[in-house]
Amino acid sequence: MVVFLHIVLWTLVIYVIVSILLYYLQDYFFFKPEKLPASYQFIYENQEVDEYNLTTKDGATINGLHFKTENPKGVVLYLKGNSKSIRGWGKFAVDFTRHQYDVIMVDYRGFGKSTGRRTQENIAADLQYVYNKIRERVSQSYIILYGRSLGSGFATKLASMNHPKMLILDAPYYSLTQVATRYMPFMPLSLIIKFPMPTYKWIKEVGCPIHIIHGTQDGLIPFKSSVKLSKIRPKMTRLWPVVGGGHKNLNTFESYHHILNDIIHYKKAAIDLNTTSHPKKSITDAK
Repeated sequence: MVVFLHIVLWTLVIYVIVSILLYYLQDYFFFKPEKLPASYQFIYENQEVDEYNLTTKDGATINGLHFKTENPKGVVLYLKGNSKSIRGWGKFAVDFTRHQYDVIMVDYRGFGKSTGRRTQENIAADLQYVYNKIRERVSQSYIILYGRSLGSGFATKLASMNHPKMLILDAPYYSLTQVATRYMPFMPLSLIIKFPMPTYKWIKEVGCPIHIIHGTQDGLIPFKSSVKLSKIRPKMTRLWPVVGGGHKNLNTFESYHHILNDIIHYKKAAIDLNTTSHPKKSITDAK
């Protein structure tokens, strides 16, 4: 009995120690930043781009890029994933400038040239600040929010608090807590995680069309997470699977670029169900 109690005690001690370590080290699991010197020059072939810096209320610097097109039809605020910096992510701007949309990309705190203490609340406030700067020059009806992986949660949060033209989620998660639970199922993550990112809660408040793109072979964030998200606001949401796509390679699939084209030029057409095989008929037809 004494031996059993010792085993239980040591198990609890180890459990508590691991929980404390996870609390303080989770930034290293969730974020893989690349830092850039202030003197770094962004250069992209065949792209016109301006760099800018915004200073937040708490003195942090948010560094970003503005990819420009002639006679833009609108602007895409592209919220990137959790790795590296906009130096590498900038190559994806062409997927929208080719459709005559300007693109704004920013580095989160601690990424690239951006500075400041990184918290979920701080990043959300920073992105709202950036969004406010955009809508000073562009009507919200011309703003598309695009969130990739980690950025999908922040994009959904922004869309829930504003009125953009549409929200596009690329490989989104139901919540970061749920993603982490897949790898650490026995840890009290709901209590210790500092970036819960409950996309499933925020999406309930989104009032614009929602488009979800996800690879069916995504090994990091399972395709089923997008299926679950698509069921929350089904009348406003369309799910676009990239068959065979993983988590980091969707841009290598031709189908992904066809999907982006269809989304950007998307126009929902009204359908008269009385002319279809759908069982729902009008009262007049029922008689």
